[in-house]
This record gives sequence, structure tokens and C-alpha cells, in this order.
Amino acid sequence: MGMGRALAVALVGLNGHVIEVEADIGQTLPNFVLLGLPDAALNEARERIRSAAHNSGIPLSRRKITVNLVPASLPKKGSGFDLAIVMAALEAAGDVRRTGGTVFIAELGLDGRLRPVRGVLPAVLAAMHAGWQEIVVAESNLAEAELVVGAKVRGYGSLAQVAADFDADPKDLVFAVADGHAAAAVMPEQAGGTQGQALPDLSEVAGQAEARLALEIAAAGGHHLMMVGPPGSGKTMLAERLPGLLPALSDEEALEVTAIHSLDHVRRGVNALIRRPPYERPHHSASTASIIGGGTGIPRPGAASRAHRGVLFLDEAPEFDKRVLDALRQPLESGELVLHRSAGTAAYPARFQLVLAANPCPCGKAAGKGIGCECTPMARRRYFGRLSGPLLDRVDIQLQVNRVQLAQLSDSEPRETSGQVAARVQLARDTARERLLPFGLVHNADLTGRILRGPLRLAQTDTALLDRAMGSGNLTARGYDRVLRLAWTVADLQGRTRPCADDVGLALTLRQRGEGL
Repeated sequence: MGMGRALAVALVGLNGHVIEVEADIGQTLPNFVLLGLPDAALNEARERIRSAAHNSGIPLSRRKITVNLVPASLPKKGSGFDLAIVMAALEAAGDVRRTGGTVFIAELGLDGRLRPVRGVLPAVLAAMHAGWQEIVVAESNLAEAELVVGAKVRGYGSLAQVAADFDADPKDLVFAVADGHAAAAVMPEQAGGTQGQALPDLSEVAGQAEARLALEIAAAGGHHLMMVGPPGSGKTMLAERLPGLLPALSDEEALEVTAIHSLDHVRRGVNALIRRPPYERPHHSASTASIIGGGTGIPRPGAASRAHRGVLFLDEAPEFDKRVLDALRQPLESGELVLHRSAGTAAYPARFQLVLAANPCPCGKAAGKGIGCECTPMARRRYFGRLSGPLLDRVDIQLQVNRVQLAQLSDSEPRETSGQVAARVQLARDTARERLLPFGLVHNADLTGRILRGPLRLAQTDTALLDRAMGSGNLTARGYDRVLRLAWTVADLQGRTRPCADDVGLALTLRQRGEGL
């Protein structure tokens, strides 16, 4: 009887910490003590582990087992520590050889099966960054864990199989779970459910030439977009087609996005890198925690983080709680969400494109001549009052979308497809990336006022219209800079090296079209 050690990973948000699991077998009456700030799910591991070990033919010692999770000051949660704890206890009893530098990430069933856990991808990344390459996971998590380049991952179906690979005496494995039975665990569905499906095509949108142009500009420059128009004008159709205009994610971006979705409490796991920009469309009744992230203990990612590198679409935006909308101001500026809770602080990336859609009034009939609209001026002010000035100031494009006319609906002329527009978007993004490389930026939407009024300063003749708008009080300083960002994107799409007065005028029109609503 002695000491046993194994390694596990504790996740705090997307940040993982390698945990040393120490097991000691004493000379006193049977007991199982778990130390190191475990949560309720982890505390229950004591009974799971005893049953799993017994039913695998390698019962734990009948003496007192003390397990310590180091560092003890870091809160631990979840069932992913089960396998590391049982391997440390078996090593302490001399039933398996030393586990060395192997990291164990799996939950145990009572019959000894290894069950998949969430967050395997960020956990393996954390282990690799800490210098540990040997990883053991459940078979159902093997495909996800192997997404990390350089990791030496092994997947098993049962505790008996793991113990046998660590030199447990074969004659002791009297009730090993059958391989076929162990592998029967359901493979978690792939995160980002639309990743393997055909994306909606822009050619399906009738009319709306100005809205289609705004969508292209938003995609090319990474700009936020707001569309105001009556029901049935195509706002939702346009928003759904924005992801199809965005370039595929790079390897680094795909790994980052996939790691977030690995933590998703609904989808539970991934088996391939997410290559398409994600698309999130929460309902207007969603709470702040579901949009921003939260929950008891260590906060989990919300829709804003799941939309990282993609699109967050808020349909009927004025119907969302005002606190939810204002909470988006932080990630719109910083691209990150930092959530503080009593159990710890978690940081999640949230660099998304925000798309807002709204009716012109609560009943939606105020567009055009407003025939049939009975909303009072006070009701309209309350309706749009939830969209605060500071939030709208961060939305580069504010567009009025009108109803489609019968002639446009019946037009048989071929419309541009998403693929054709996406090709122009890719060229514009490549141009912007080359220009912004010295500044460490990627998109025109990331340009700062210092750069716009310094190295990329435009001639006064080109900004005259913009200067008058600011001088008359119709434009804030932040709005001034955002119009300039839009102008650079318009120029990139037109193949010009610098914006001209017409580009600035179009950018100002796209910025101010939604004013007064």
C-alpha cells in the first residue's frame, strides 16, 4: 500500500488546468475521502468509482482511500475526473503500473464503461500546452480529442481495457465489459448542427437590391448590421444568408470555435472541426444568462460565445430585454466576455457579427403610408427605446428594408448566388488583410480612430459630407469613425486603393438610413 498519482484537467471557461490526482491508502477502516474543492457531481464519483472497479474485476482496496486534487484551491466540477481518480487509487494499491505522465479524461458508468464528457477538446489543448501528450479518453470522445495536432490519444470502452493496458493482472479481470457493449455508447452529435447542411442561398431573395448590397458590405468588412422593415420584407431571409457569404474558418479559428461548442450543454461534443462560421438565433424571450453565458458555479458560454467568428442574429430585437441588449456592448467592443461568479471567473471569446432586425413599430404597419397602424407615438418610442443609443452607435450599417413589390417577385432574371458574392467578399477581405497587416488587424471593422485619422487619413475633399454631418450634430465621433470603416470596405469591394467621396457618401447613407425610427 502506498501512493498513486494520475493527471486530469479542470476547465474554467475555455482555460484548462492540469490537475494532479493523488491517492493514498491508509491502514484504517474502509472509507473514501475526496479533497480539493470538488462539486456535487465530483463528490458522487466515490460511489461510481467503487462500483465501476468492482464490476470490472479490479475492486478498490477495502482500507481508507484518500484522494487529493492538486491544486486544492482550484474549484473542480464535473464527472471527467472519474477515470483519473480510479487509476490513481489502483496504482496506490499496486494493481496497475505507474501511470507516469498520462492524462485521463472520462466518466465511469457503474458497470465500468467509459462515458464521454463535455469539453474534451479544450481539455486536451490545455494538457498539450502544459507539456503532457499522453491522453486517455472514452471511445466516444476519441474523434474530438484527435483534433488536437500532436496529442497521443487513446480511446477505450471500459475501465477493464484501460487497466489491462497498464499491466493489471489479466486473471483479475473476471467481469470486464464486452468490447461491443462498451462501444455502444451513443456518439455525441456534432456541434453547430448546420455545419454539414447546405446553407441558404442569396439567389432566393427577390428584390432588395440595397439590402443585398448592405449584406455584402457587412460580410466583406465584418460590420454589424441592423434592418428595420415591416413583417414579410425579408429581414430574416437576408440574415440567414449572411453566414454563406463569409469565408471558411482558418485552422486556428476552427479550433477555437470547435472548443467553444465542445462545452455546449445542449450539443455535448464534436467529432470534426467546425469550418463554417456559426449562426446563432436566440428567441426574444431568452435570458441574459442564455445570451451572454452564466449558470451556477463556473459560468458556461451563451449564444454570444457560440456565435464567435460567425453571426448572432436577434430577430425582433426591440422585444429582447433591455438588459440583454446592453450586455452585448462589451463583446461588441472587446470581442470577449468575462463572466464573474462566486465559484470563479470564466472568459470566453465572443467576436461575432451582430445582426438586428426590427419592425417599424410594435404592430409592424407603420412602414410606407402607415395604413392600419394604431400605435401611438409613445408606444413607438417605448418599442425602440430598448435599443439604446450606445448599442446602436456600435452598429455600422442601419438599413431600412421595404416590402418586395409584385414586379420584383415575378422577375425571372437570374439573381447572383451566394457563391458569386462570397468570391467578391473574399477578394475584399484579402485586400483589407494585406493593408491592415502592419497594424495587427484583420477586418476594416477593427480599425481604430487613431489609424483612420493617421496612416489611413482621407483627403478633406473626400470627407466633406461626413464633416458636415458631424458638425451639424447628426453624427457622433464613434459614428464618424464607423462611416470611415464602411467607406474602406466599399472601396475594397470596388477594387479601389482608397475611398473616394462617393464611397464615403454611400457609407454615410448606410449608416443613417435607420435614424429616427
